[in-house]
Amino acid sequence: MASLIAPEEFSAVADAEALKKAFHGWGTNEKGVIAILGHRNAAQRKMIWKAYEEKYQENFIKRLESELSGHFEKAVYRWVLDPADRDAVLVNLAIKKVPDPRVIVEMSCVKAPEDLLIVKRAYQIRYKRSMEEDIASHTSGDMRKFLVALVGVHRYDGGEIDTKLAKSEADILNKAIKENLLTHEEIIRIITTRSKAQLMATRNHYKDAHGISLSKHLAENPANEFLSALLTAIKCLTEPKRYYEKVLRTAIKQKGTDEDALTRVIVTRAEVDLEEIKDLYYKRNSVTLENAVAKETSGHYKAFLLTLLGKQD
Repeated sequence: MASLIAPEEFSAVADAEALKKAFHGWGTNEKGVIAILGHRNAAQRKMIWKAYEEKYQENFIKRLESELSGHFEKAVYRWVLDPADRDAVLVNLAIKKVPDPRVIVEMSCVKAPEDLLIVKRAYQIRYKRSMEEDIASHTSGDMRKFLVALVGVHRYDGGEIDTKLAKSEADILNKAIKENLLTHEEIIRIITTRSKAQLMATRNHYKDAHGISLSKHLAENPANEFLSALLTAIKCLTEPKRYYEKVLRTAIKQKGTDEDALTRVIVTRAEVDLEEIKDLYYKRNSVTLENAVAKETSGHYKAFLLTLLGKQD
């Protein structure tokens, strides 16, 4: 369930005019910007963007960037983008930044196969290159094999499972972990090609047969980046909401808030399942996500995130 609170009826032209007024004069009326954009869904934001540019003959995104700053500007910019285009931007940043395999894995595994295709098309349009090409150019070795395969595959998205196969592949994974053979092509093949339902069956059999969850077994060596990427993929494929709760918890509780991760999760999930992620966060931490965010952020950035979280004024 989405946390975003958006009206069923609205006027894109009226919103465009109100935003222009918020931009006018000395100092931006950030509260006015939040009151509008923080309460509009993707289709409504697209209509506002179009209405603004038609009425005022100026680039809406560039105007936003010139009026806002810091973490607030970054969050609003990512929010107003078309969701597929936003995901393409996030993947590109992750590729260029170190790279960060977690974000690439997240985008590849949480989405349904058809949605991933849409993001890949958006990536090609924006960057004039394929996502696979850029990943291959900025990674190497087994990580390259894994990430390129993860992005390139078109998984079966149905619910049918093969119990015998689940048992067999659970044993293959267990043997690989025990013998430290996780870079083996068989492991990459299992995680990058099996459906979410099939991997869930494999994960469940793994715990029943070997007395430890697959996630816990993989987490025994957190310093291993490739192993960490495998673990992220399994979590995103089988328990995405729990994965996002953990990302938020880590972003908030670490020394120095990770605003990039905090923004990414709230902005990308506010129209999808953030309400359920909020419930998981409360059960896990005995504090609401709204209160945790309010404590670790400030100013207009805080106000904007709380608005996306569904907090009423």
